Amino acid sequence: MGLAVGIVGLPNVGKSTTFNALTKAQNAQSANYPFCTIEPNKAVVPVPDPRLLELAKIVNPQRIQYSTIDFVDIAGLVKGASKGEGLGNKFLSNIREVEVILHMVRCFEDENITHVEGSINPLRDIEIIESELIFADIQQLEKKIAKLQKEAKTQKSAKSKLELLFSLQAHLEELKPVSTFEKKDDEDFKELDKELRFLSNKEIIYAANTDEDGLLEDNQFVKTLKEHAAKTDSKVIKLCASIEEELVGLEDEEAKEFLTELGVKQSGLEQIIKIAFNKLGLISYFTAGVKEVRSWTIKSGWSAPKAASVIHNDFEKGFIRAEVISYEDFITYKGEQGSKEAGKMRLEGKEYIVQDGDVMHFRFNV
Repeated sequence: MGLAVGIVGLPNVGKSTTFNALTKAQNAQSANYPFCTIEPNKAVVPVPDPRLLELAKIVNPQRIQYSTIDFVDIAGLVKGASKGEGLGNKFLSNIREVEVILHMVRCFEDENITHVEGSINPLRDIEIIESELIFADIQQLEKKIAKLQKEAKTQKSAKSKLELLFSLQAHLEELKPVSTFEKKDDEDFKELDKELRFLSNKEIIYAANTDEDGLLEDNQFVKTLKEHAAKTDSKVIKLCASIEEELVGLEDEEAKEFLTELGVKQSGLEQIIKIAFNKLGLISYFTAGVKEVRSWTIKSGWSAPKAASVIHNDFEKGFIRAEVISYEDFITYKGEQGSKEAGKMRLEGKEYIVQDGDVMHFRFNV
């Protein structure tokens, strides 16, 4: 299961620098002027999970295969993006393809780094970006309404859908995001969102890009951003793009040491993935054999056959049963054999709901 996080924000707030740092791939050009990123840079990044290394110590596999997350560095948006300003239409379409928006907000002053709006003001910057997402959604909705109005002349079902669309249109025209629409749990709305992929309905994580001092103690810009995020129950990750960039090339232990010296517990990447997984209701289960120890990403609440489908569709079609050992038991009893002997391996059927950290082996017949 793929998870794509799109890094968005005004030009020149540290998106490409953060992308370079988070992906450890120096292929996004960073420069001190707007629109240095034209095509969206994409990178597939392994999801850090120390549990895999612990499993590997016991199994001694030929390779370790992590789950992955796609990072998409989307070029800077500006006021008027929904009308095509600054190549805005193209950039907005790139956002439709991601599940989570990482909204980069500049929270530090530096006269050597220009700001497209001329000053540092997190709330103004957020309003510009999120208004453009709403304007883009209005445009999408207007096209859909025009299409349904033609269909409504001959189809009764189209008339009932139009009522929902007009209600949503009125909501958006008050500059309220789709995410706060009162009928968003209706089946008709879910079908509509699946088709149009509303930008203002995507999960948002705010990334406060600070200087080193702001990383250690919240400055006023960060405090303001956190107050805003709390009103919409959004998460804020605080990072320093320049420091994250310094972590590039360091071994894991060196990076951990470096962060500890700064008083930071987790890197920006680890924070983003943890929150993105939580926002989207994702968990991981493991397979552990001599060829590979591997992590698989699924939705929380999936049954064993559905979870097996991410390995291969045939696993779901011909599912017989699953052999399951919890991660904690696998480590405690030093592997599959020890867990069996301790009575910690369970045989689970089609109704079993997979838990985060389950070590699983599927039996199937096609």
